[in-house]
Amino acid sequence: MTRAAGTDRAKGTHAPSALPRLLAAPVKGVRRVRRAATDTAPAFDLAYVRSGRRARIPVVVIPGGPGLGSVLPYRRFRRVAAARGLDVIMMEHRGVGLSRVDPSGRSLPISAMRIVDVVDDLAAVLDAERVSRAYVAGSSYGSYIAAAFGARHPGRVAGMLLDSTLQSTADRDVERALIRELFVEGDARIAGAVQELLTEGSDPRILLGVLRAAYELGGAELLTPLLRQRLRGPHASVWAALEAYADRGESETHVPGFYEFDLVGAIAFRELGFGPDPDGSALDPSLAYAPVADRFPRFTGEPFDLPAAASGFAWPTVLLAGTRDLRTPAAVAERVAATAPDAVLVEIENGHSALESHPLALLHALERLSRGEHRRLPAEVDLMDRLPRRGLVAGLPRLLATGARWEAVLRSGRVLPAAPAP
Repeated sequence: MTRAAGTDRAKGTHAPSALPRLLAAPVKGVRRVRRAATDTAPAFDLAYVRSGRRARIPVVVIPGGPGLGSVLPYRRFRRVAAARGLDVIMMEHRGVGLSRVDPSGRSLPISAMRIVDVVDDLAAVLDAERVSRAYVAGSSYGSYIAAAFGARHPGRVAGMLLDSTLQSTADRDVERALIRELFVEGDARIAGAVQELLTEGSDPRILLGVLRAAYELGGAELLTPLLRQRLRGPHASVWAALEAYADRGESETHVPGFYEFDLVGAIAFRELGFGPDPDGSALDPSLAYAPVADRFPRFTGEPFDLPAAASGFAWPTVLLAGTRDLRTPAAVAERVAATAPDAVLVEIENGHSALESHPLALLHALERLSRGEHRRLPAEVDLMDRLPRRGLVAGLPRLLATGARWEAVLRSGRVLPAAPAP
């Protein structure tokens, strides 16, 4: 094959980094499978990691993004899973981290970034491990890959867990409606503060990023005092931190081996409709990726009709939804639960992606699924909510709430309590 496909590159892509390979050197269980060249991609080595005691039917876990790595960010998750007796396989997504380059060391072209190829990559990993069937779990974007795997390779799915279910670009309307219900038409304190900030000239895109992050992390209990402080002055440090987080744009972040959007963003825009499609109203989530839309191909259509495919999911399916999830609202999971023949809906007190924010709840659900006990889960929601929160972002709500309280004290002029004597 010629390198013609390699000339199809996105603007602003990063040079390959040796860091992921260096950091992954001590990680046990990392393996590679050679993916053959195609008309749209050169040959390359696809990395994956397997951990835990071998089981007849392992669990495949697919992170979100697209852009999240698997090998480096989820080392602790795999240790905890192994301690619970789970045999876990995680594939490093093509174009990310250890699966980023071809044998010559060049980054894969964006022509190689297509969902059907990602789905077939996962099948190739199972082939390499001589696994005929697996429990397939995906979070957010990973839930799309998991469901697409079920649609394309139904005979290889023993059970499925969809965490923060993403099904269709049409679900953006559900997302818009929920956001406006909460921040424009809902609680008068929140809606009034949001309108005042918009009137003052706040960037709607960044404002929505802050509102969504604060609400998903801590609900109205965290968001309401943050809004109150922001209205008292533009220099609230906790608000500024959230604003910087929102303004960075997930697509702008590049941490080799952990989060790399510059290549796989082609999937997000070309096949999942991440490009702006605003409806002209305030707080439109479709504007989140607008600053980088010109770097990637335009939307050409989804590769799968997942809402229709769900009726053929003959395996046990768990729909794990967060009550505060504003990116993949619970209504999407409810629809799948009503369509798939053997599905249960489990709504936990959480924001987006339990894999990131409440992994012990996700692991509990996976244990039940792997034992054929998934129908017990709806009755165990309280138990799952009480489990310790130890995910990648689990500590942020407490940190932000504490920062907001101390900032309020400083602004009021009250004397801070003296530090205890050593």
